[in-house]
Amino acid sequence: MGFFKKKVKTKVQSTPPSQTKENTSPSDLKTSLQDNIQFVKDSLGASTDIVIREIRIGKGGSVKAGIFYTDGLSDTPSLQNFVMESLMLDIKGTPLEKKVTPEQNLLTVLKDFAMTVGEIKDLTNFDDLFTFLLSGDAILLIDGYSEGLVIGNKHWVERGVTEPTSQTVVRGPREGFSENLRINTALIRRKLKDPSLWMESKVIGTRTKTNVAIMYIHGVANDKIVEEVRLRLDRIDIDGILESGNIEGLIEDSTYSPFPTVFNTERPDTVAAALLEGRIAILVDGTPFVLLVPALFVQFFQSPEDYYVHTGIGSLIRLLRFFAYLIALLAPALFIAVTTFHQTMLPPALLISLTAQREGVPFPAFIEAVIMEITFEILREAGVRMPRSIGSAMSIVGAFVIGTAAVEAGIISAAMVIVVSITAISSFVSPTYNLAIAARILRFGFMALAASFGLYGIAIGLVALILHLCSLRSFGIPYMSPLAPFNVSDQKDTLIVAPVWKMFTRPRLTNQTNKVRQQDPASAKPQPPKNDE
Repeated sequence: MGFFKKKVKTKVQSTPPSQTKENTSPSDLKTSLQDNIQFVKDSLGASTDIVIREIRIGKGGSVKAGIFYTDGLSDTPSLQNFVMESLMLDIKGTPLEKKVTPEQNLLTVLKDFAMTVGEIKDLTNFDDLFTFLLSGDAILLIDGYSEGLVIGNKHWVERGVTEPTSQTVVRGPREGFSENLRINTALIRRKLKDPSLWMESKVIGTRTKTNVAIMYIHGVANDKIVEEVRLRLDRIDIDGILESGNIEGLIEDSTYSPFPTVFNTERPDTVAAALLEGRIAILVDGTPFVLLVPALFVQFFQSPEDYYVHTGIGSLIRLLRFFAYLIALLAPALFIAVTTFHQTMLPPALLISLTAQREGVPFPAFIEAVIMEITFEILREAGVRMPRSIGSAMSIVGAFVIGTAAVEAGIISAAMVIVVSITAISSFVSPTYNLAIAARILRFGFMALAASFGLYGIAIGLVALILHLCSLRSFGIPYMSPLAPFNVSDQKDTLIVAPVWKMFTRPRLTNQTNKVRQQDPASAKPQPPKNDE
């Protein structure tokens, strides 16, 4: 595939002052400060947000220097107070010329004695200059040197840590990821104070140069899966990454399957729990959604709240999610099949009531269901896209008014409105949005099978769906595990939620080295107090 090419990284190296012209390339910095300034202006089209400040440093201003930074991405007050002021004064009262020894050059002296900032890097070429400059760092170039310094000075307006909006819970932490990569990594570090939590950074996108981080617990995560994640990210060769969804589309196992094979979340506690199970987190700068791999089918029905409440309540709620997902997938199809082909399955009283409702309705049950499903999908999308103050009210009132008007007009039967409404509500029970989308897509296929072959068509569709799910893999792990292949030890966190003291082992397929994560369950089980004799 054309966009899966090995990306060659350019490392920042220090260019010695004695470098000869034969070893230079067109992208290397020039010794003339004016030539460097002109090249930057020409390359950036003289953009007005690029600030180039020419100053003189040293005793009597004998040395010319230039500072480059991007207005809006750099901390201008800090640059003026801690960089420019230090450069334009003598170093500790001694002229710069006396500080420079034969073994050192002026840049080394500035870096060692004058720079009062935390992060400084060497710079030798224009490619790195543009990357750092457009990332918010400041650049220092000095006339007569084909080297420069990168001064860490990033600062921009950003959204703080707020409550997650896509995965809400009644009980649990209220903090969610933001669009800043470093804040997101700090939120995870705050929960996992383990030196084995390793992080690797990559830059993806030839034009956006988006920072991407991989986080995993060394010794817990499967080394083969970690290497596969590295390989898939290194193969990406694309001009821009704007959101983690772009990464997801380039590394997922099955592109054309409606079921997601990469999990995404904006909750730090979910990421921390996944890392403890041996999964790998992929963080992308500019988005609050973090990717988790490998992702299994049962994982999309798990909510962080399941582990914060009583085990019985958590198990009941999780079973309810599975049942609601089946309703969202099959309810309209079952209604169509029963009312069209298998009327004898219904009690006589109910059959008479449904027949009376359908009297005068000009469309068969399948057309009714398609009309109502499309109407509800339009209302759902309209409620999401409209302003929040009127979106929810519009969707509720619109569904009520349209449903009532359609029944009174004799276009749709009342029973069909009830079935479609229950189906729409059940699709919101899923904790993850992208798994609910799969049910919304497949629902129409099951409706067509039910209208063509009745319950036999639904059975054929279920068999095909199960075969498809069993054929999927997520980074080498079977998508339906631990149900298929069946693993008894992992059933404690599949359909039900076992007590915490019973979850003493990690999932078998995602982790094969460090399986035990707590003490023996017999000693961890809470013991009732003994009565004193």
